[in-house]
Amino acid sequence: MSEFKRIPPEQAQALREQGAVVVDVRDPATFAALHISGSKHLDNHSLHAFIQGADLDAPTVVVCYHGNSSQGAAAYLVGQGFSDVYSMDGGFELWRTTYPSETAQGTDE
Repeated sequence: MSEFKRIPPEQAQALREQGAVVVDVRDPATFAALHISGSKHLDNHSLHAFIQGADLDAPTVVVCYHGNSSQGAAAYLVGQGFSDVYSMDGGFELWRTTYPSETAQGTDE
């Protein structure tokens, strides 16, 4: 079984530009207020559907507040059969200071 990899925002951005799936595990209200453009919100309610519809071999970047919770979520996805999973160090807080123009509001992504 593969392990997830911890990466900085710069590497997450490079993967994102290559079509990686970005999933955000922060709470719904925080996600709606501001998130990485194009990311998907994942929580206990949407997780099963996400896993069922996912390409398990597609690069998947997991984001949380500061890079701690995303590690647990990334490990869980690896356990569910995902083969190319990353946890972004520094979380969304570091992302928004590194790439402020690459954020969006709302819940439609």
